[in-house]
Amino acid sequence: MKLQIDFSLGGSEVLDRVIEAYGFKTKLALAEHLRIASSSLANRYKRDYFPSDVVVRCMAETGANLNWLAAGVGDKFGEYSLNTLIIPRKKIIDGSLSDLEPLVLDKNLNRLKTKLINPLSVELDDSTYVLERDFKSVNDGEWLVEIEGSSSIKQLTFIPVKSVRVQGHGTSFDCPLEHIEIIAKVALTIK
Repeated sequence: MKLQIDFSLGGSEVLDRVIEAYGFKTKLALAEHLRIASSSLANRYKRDYFPSDVVVRCMAETGANLNWLAAGVGDKFGEYSLNTLIIPRKKIIDGSLSDLEPLVLDKNLNRLKTKLINPLSVELDDSTYVLERDFKSVNDGEWLVEIEGSSSIKQLTFIPVKSVRVQGHGTSFDCPLEHIEIIAKVALTIK
């Protein structure tokens, strides 16, 4: 089925479907999510032009079906939706993990070397870390850890007698492995 869209009309209905795809209850919630003034969103509704930038972003973040978003045809998240992986996302602020909106990635991202079973993403400084919480053993590499109640991404190197060298943010120390809570292994770093 070839979809005909008149890009000079219908923007209001498309924006309403975008709000529905995100699961928002109000136009204000969409404006806040897009980080635009509510008056800017009101102008988009008034002008009624097709909001292609908003549609593309909504597809990327929610996996909603383009035909449904653009024209109201088909299922909202039907078989034609993007092949996406929606990952819970957190941000490390002063050593604490705070919730953010989910991270949405293409499942076919070739930089992911392994299939993620129980993924998590963490924002720290200018980087996004995609992590795996389901792991059988702990080995050398980058990990999300909690040390004395503070969470961070650290490089772990195992040394004799069940100890580990912990490196990150200009510091390095050795300690017994049992003094560290290991939360997840870094699978991908996006800078």
